[in-house]
Parts: sequence; structure tokens; C-alpha cells
Amino acid sequence: MATIGDVARVAGVSRSTASYALSGKRAISEDVRRRVEEAVASLDYTPNAGARALATNQTMVIGLLAQFLPDEFAPAMLQYMLGVSDTARELGYDILLATDADGTRSLRRMTDSRMVDGVVLLNVADQDERLPILRAARQPGALVGLPEDCSGVDVFDLDFEETGRLMVDRLYRLGHRELVLVSQPEHVVERGGAYVWRLQNAAHEAAKARGITLTSVHAASSQPAVGRELSALLDAHPSATGLLINNEAAAAALPSVLHERGLSAPRDLSVIGRYSDEFARTFSLPFSSVESAPDRLGRMAVRQLVRRIEGQVGPGEPHVVRFVSPELVDRGSTGAPRTAGA
Repeated sequence: MATIGDVARVAGVSRSTASYALSGKRAISEDVRRRVEEAVASLDYTPNAGARALATNQTMVIGLLAQFLPDEFAPAMLQYMLGVSDTARELGYDILLATDADGTRSLRRMTDSRMVDGVVLLNVADQDERLPILRAARQPGALVGLPEDCSGVDVFDLDFEETGRLMVDRLYRLGHRELVLVSQPEHVVERGGAYVWRLQNAAHEAAKARGITLTSVHAASSQPAVGRELSALLDAHPSATGLLINNEAAAAALPSVLHERGLSAPRDLSVIGRYSDEFARTFSLPFSSVESAPDRLGRMAVRQLVRRIEGQVGPGEPHVVRFVSPELVDRGSTGAPRTAGA
């Protein structure tokens, strides 16, 4: 196995110069850098992570804490994880993924042992018990998801309040006056999934201001239960002319439910979901939707985290809370409501 000494010998430089060329810690001429890179390629050299950590006090590893919760749709979570891991790789960092149900223990183990240079948290709860540990850690942290207290961490999320208003306004302008909002299971709300009530509350406020009747329901996160529940709510609300979907499993199940009932959007029912364009392609969803931007949020979180890790952000610079504005992707599933008897 090649060593840094072998790289230095082939490149015709000292070990320290070869190390500086690889780490970027000092200015190195382009000629020397090129020779070192060519030596690395010819020797198939891989830096020793332990030695690098001792020499630079960096592991070049980012901790990612995520959970595949039974009451949320796993494919949606994977998109956030990919956004984080892809961006980390682009910036030269590896990912240490922890999916332990005991997130506090995983986080403490990561930070106390110095296994990572920084941490990204997913599945963020309103009162997230991991946050006190992350704030006390030496490593910086970034969140995809909005907790009640954002102090001491950088936070990135979709603007769910504006999303709720946008969904209601879109159908209001088309003439709809009775809508149903399908949200995540109640367990998600009970454990602090603030994105559910942030969108729901804003949607209800917008509906009230516009004289719209809006009914909220919580649906399951998997088949066949979610399909049965969607069919039942259509039976329970025959006069509703529009569906707002803040539940990825419900969105994925809805085409089959409508087909079985002989319905289509927007002829019989206008539909707007909240999910990513990639999610829509994966499940061949024909519904207009607000882009949930999981890849963009992952990129934003990792880039800000790396800025803090690498000292590009001063120690006194305040942490940020940034929202992605909702963008509606029109796939032709909204239109004027069908008149009675039509």
C-alpha cells in the first residue's frame, strides 16, 4: 500500500510538501500540485484517515442522523439523505450515517469520540431532544427541519406556512370553495413534526380569510391503509372539489384510488401535493405539487456546515435560519370545479 512518502518520492518533493499539496493547508505552485496529483493517481494512493485526523485535527467526515420512522414514508426520507451525502462527497467529506432509534446516544457517541467534524440532523422535532447535545458539542451542526428553538445551529427548511397558503390560493382562484387537506399520521404531530401543523394552520387561515370550507384529515403512511382512508374520505366529502396532499404515501396511492372510482384530475377533482419533482417521477404522479426541495435543502445544510468546519464563518457570526420559498410545479391536475350535474 502506497504511503505519503511514496507520493513525495515519485513527485520529487518532500513529504511535507506532498502533504500540503493534498490538504490545501498552504499555498503550493500549480506545477508541484500537478506532480503530486499525478503521483497519487499512479500509485493509487488513499490518505490514511487516522493519520490525517491527527495531523489536521479533521476527520473529513460529517455525521448524518436520520431515522426511517414507521409512520413516515421511507422513500421521501431517502431523498433528503441523498442531498446531504452527494453534497458532502462533492466537498471532499465522507458521511457517517446513524439511524439508531436512540438519536441522543448516537449523537453523543459521534461528537464525544471526535468521529466527525460536524453533524446534520434530519427528522427534526419541534422539541428535539438531540439539540442540547449538539449545542454543547465542539462540532458545528446543521438541521434540515425547523425546531421551536433554533439557537446554536444553522437551520434550513421549506417555508411550510407559505406552502399552505399557496395551495389554498391556487384552488381559490380557480373557483373552489370546499377542500380537503390530507396530512401525515397523527403520530407525526404527536412527536413534534412541526411541518404538519405549520402547513395545516396556514392553510386553514387562508381558507377562512377566503370563505373556503377546509377539512383536515390525517392519513396513514403506507398501503393498504392509506388507500382505504383516501377512498373513505372521498365518500365522506362528496361535495369537496379539491384535495391538498401533505402526505407522500397518500400522494403515491391516490392515482389508484381515483382510477378505481372512475375519477380523474382535474375533471372530477383538483389535486395539489407537496413533494419533490424526483418523487413525482419515481411514482409517476400526475398531480401538480409544491416542490419540497429535499436535495436543495441538503445542499444548503452541508455547504453551511462545511463553511463552519473550515473556518469560513467567524466564531461570532450568527447562525442562520433559511427557508426555501415554495414553487408550484403545474402538471395539469387543477382546474375549475365541475358544476353540479356536469
